[in-house]
Amino acid sequence: MKRNVIAVFISMALLGCASGCGKGADIGKDKAAEIALTDAGFSEAEVTRLRVSQDRDDGQNIYEVKFTCGTTEYEYEILASDGDILSADYEGSAAQRQNGQQTQNGQQSPNGQQTQNGQQNPNEQQAQGGQNQTGQQGQHNTGSHGHSGNNQNAQADVAVSTEQASQLALDRVPGASAQDLKIELDYDDGCYKYEGDIIYDQKEYEFEIDANTGDFLEWKEERR
Repeated sequence: MKRNVIAVFISMALLGCASGCGKGADIGKDKAAEIALTDAGFSEAEVTRLRVSQDRDDGQNIYEVKFTCGTTEYEYEILASDGDILSADYEGSAAQRQNGQQTQNGQQSPNGQQTQNGQQNPNEQQAQGGQNQTGQQGQHNTGSHGHSGNNQNAQADVAVSTEQASQLALDRVPGASAQDLKIELDYDDGCYKYEGDIIYDQKEYEFEIDANTGDFLEWKEERR
């Protein structure tokens, strides 16, 4: 009889452990939203259409966090167990990040008053050293990641050079260098834009930059 009672208690303890082991392994919807907003550089009051849903992908529980700021839509996938950001994607006609107006180094973007290196907006400054910007834009970086040449770049009359667009992209990935970057000038839907990607620290970042304003038209992050 005593053995049966002991067996029952052991079974109950094991069941309690099994049911309780999963607890605490989920950050919850509120925390997932906080992580996404912090990464994007916004407070909850600054965004609209904030939505958090739970899903399962590759055997893992994840939270999908979506919200809008201005004309830009943001979408995050966050691991439910520890809050790790699996992917971040945002898209819009004037994509803004890091508090909307500033880049990660705290300087204003080219559609503001200064570029990343503190110079005047490419729309306002004269070609450096008396050289035509169009000629400068024909020079592509040649990192080992495979920067591709594009004859359009030497002929296109755009305000943002390849070097400036490259720096804008690299500034968003601390630690990345030109060796990790691929970028080229493209003409699509009546406008010039830079398309490229950065592969660094086991993550891939894809981007599109308006070649005349320096605005990010698209930015995607994905773990490799």
